[in-house]
Amino acid sequence: MSTNTKWRGLLIFFCLLLSLVSLAPTFIGDSLPGFWTRLFDPIRLGLDLQGGMHLVLGVDVDKAVESRVDGLIDQAESQLREQDIIFKRIERQSGDRLAITVYDDAAGAEVDALMNKNFPNLEALTVPVSGGYIEKQYRLGDQEIEEVRDYAVRQALETLRNRVDEFGVSEPTLQRQSGNRILIQLPGVKDPERAIALLGKTARLEFKMVVEDGNIAEALKGNLPPGVQLLYEKNVDARTGATSETPLLVEQKTALTGDLLSDAQVRIDTRFNDPYVSIDFNPVGAKRFDQLTAASVGRRMAIVLDDTVYSAPVIRERISGGSAQISGSFTEQEATDLAIVLRAGSLPAPVKILEDRTVGPSLGRDSIRQGIISVMIGGVLVIVAMLIYYKLSGLVANVALILNLFFILALLSILGATLTLPGIAGIVLTVGMAVDANVLIFERIREEVRVGKTARAALDAGFSKAFLTIIDANVTTLIAALVLFQFGTGPVKGFAVTLSIGIVASLFTAIFVSRTIFDYFLNRQQIKQLSI
Repeated sequence: MSTNTKWRGLLIFFCLLLSLVSLAPTFIGDSLPGFWTRLFDPIRLGLDLQGGMHLVLGVDVDKAVESRVDGLIDQAESQLREQDIIFKRIERQSGDRLAITVYDDAAGAEVDALMNKNFPNLEALTVPVSGGYIEKQYRLGDQEIEEVRDYAVRQALETLRNRVDEFGVSEPTLQRQSGNRILIQLPGVKDPERAIALLGKTARLEFKMVVEDGNIAEALKGNLPPGVQLLYEKNVDARTGATSETPLLVEQKTALTGDLLSDAQVRIDTRFNDPYVSIDFNPVGAKRFDQLTAASVGRRMAIVLDDTVYSAPVIRERISGGSAQISGSFTEQEATDLAIVLRAGSLPAPVKILEDRTVGPSLGRDSIRQGIISVMIGGVLVIVAMLIYYKLSGLVANVALILNLFFILALLSILGATLTLPGIAGIVLTVGMAVDANVLIFERIREEVRVGKTARAALDAGFSKAFLTIIDANVTTLIAALVLFQFGTGPVKGFAVTLSIGIVASLFTAIFVSRTIFDYFLNRQQIKQLSI
């Protein structure tokens, strides 16, 4: 046996050994030592194989537009005060409009000049004058409204992806669909209710000052003074666990938002052994928090999450460290989930679950069994056909085919790719393509044998003449598979993954492994005639 054949045989043996080692955690993971399972992960199964959650969320983009207008109102109010322009009130109207009420035409002209200079994207509206006051209205342009809506969906997608990563789901699928919809697939999720609560929570954290002199009774009747909001403070009885709500009047204007957070961690209160969430602001947020607490000593500040007041402590002194805490009789799981959503960021707009399907593990097992059966039936039929048609040479092709399946599964494990039901279909297709390469080679060898060439000469010519044809067919298919992987979604991408891996494996087995087996027997056994 030549030195070249020995080295090729060693390479094949190494690939086979690596495949067996990498596949061991998939088939006998429980009995393996810890270092083995840390080096090689089991083959990851997609949602259609192992079960999990399939969600379609709709983003309330109109709320994002309202939030954008609210932000403009805060900016405009600050600039009006800086310019000493006298106005009665500034408020949002009809979702995409803001209105500034002034006392006379001179103030109205000053407002128009300021808004034209600092907010050129706003369109001025003409409104009738009533009640002796002048109301200046402005609205967002149609183009900016569309940009805000589009950005809201893209930001929601990124925020949800961060939350899923924190949640610890392997190989999740998050994709934007038409309009304002987002598709989320979470394979292997064991607690669907917690996942839905985690993904659907807007997690808009706000700090608002409490209005101490407000009339709660009138507010409960719906009589709220301008600029005041009625919220409810959540209270949990430590002994009984009963939850109650206390009405609280707060300023509608948000003093500080959770967008300025840099971190959120769960901590345990050593006095009462209760978990709470410790939050840290970024440099900008720390400065604002310092200014806010310095100007509000002696007042209560409500910590509001999704319009629920979790606590409303009295500011005893100026807080300069840029840190605060959110306590509210949380369970440890609630505190952990709250920290996750705060770290991942608040959603730019509320999301609504439009579709919720939970795929059970029984369906996954059925899918796996049917997929394995399809691969086995296809493989057995191909093996029998090759043995009948190509005799002992067909046996060589069948050995290469079996190694091809091993290599595909091993590459899925090593690369951390996800196996899906369409991916199994890709494996079945690859089996056919692997055999097709051997058929091309064997037919070329047959042609050379018919013209009277020796076994060695026919073998060399057959592999040489079929090589370019095999490369051309497989490379073009590989390019198509890569395009499907890049631009496809869901099942299409799963199919493209196994197809791409299968093409690489089939090229290796059909050209390299088959040739090595033939060379071994021709050199070792001194075969004069090929059984083909």
